[in-house]
Amino acid sequence: MIYYHLQIILGSSSVARRKILSEMGYEFTKMTADIDEKSIRKETPEELVMALAEAKANAIISKLQTTSNQERVDESMILIAADTAEAILQKLPVDDYLKDAEPTLLITCDQVVVYDGVVREKPSSKEEAQQFLKDYSGGHAATVSSVLVTNLKTGFRKGEWDRVDIYFNEIPNEIIEKLVDEGVTLNVAGGLLIEHPSILPFVREVVGTTDSVMGLPKAVTERLLKEAM
Repeated sequence: MIYYHLQIILGSSSVARRKILSEMGYEFTKMTADIDEKSIRKETPEELVMALAEAKANAIISKLQTTSNQERVDESMILIAADTAEAILQKLPVDDYLKDAEPTLLITCDQVVVYDGVVREKPSSKEEAQQFLKDYSGGHAATVSSVLVTNLKTGFRKGEWDRVDIYFNEIPNEIIEKLVDEGVTLNVAGGLLIEHPSILPFVREVVGTTDSVMGLPKAVTERLLKEAM
């Protein structure tokens, strides 16, 4: 369902998230947070993805604040980013146009992979990406993703995390080397791309949804958007 008279910004540079949100029927603009993700650490993967989503939202709000006197937000957008409403509203410039504007929703997201109890983010090198994939071969990994939606007009905010468990058959070394050489594994958490045509045949079972593995769980996002309205 498409909501009218809303504003949307997808606070992510992820091509997969943009694709999923488009598939859900939403029109949106996009922004990037450009934060130092490694500087934020938490004890659990669930806490980490939520904290990172909040930090991204803070950064995006800071950008909006900087440009607020130069441009007014298009009233046909929806803002999607993950931050607490308090943090957003503290930084958001309260202007007359915003007070009278249609509801604006902000969403940012984050994701990590958990393997053998250890949190994995984007590989730092091709060598690390290759080791990640070798570990998954014949084994099990999980993705933990966060989505946080804030209604900037009302101050309502809510976020959730979603976990998906993935079980793999043995992945041939030549397939792993091909994926790593393509460079695509460097851009995703844990170097994990189950939707890639080269890796898909070796996925034995997915306990959860593929869209969540790709970084934006549709059901969670849809529910949070509706609640924020």
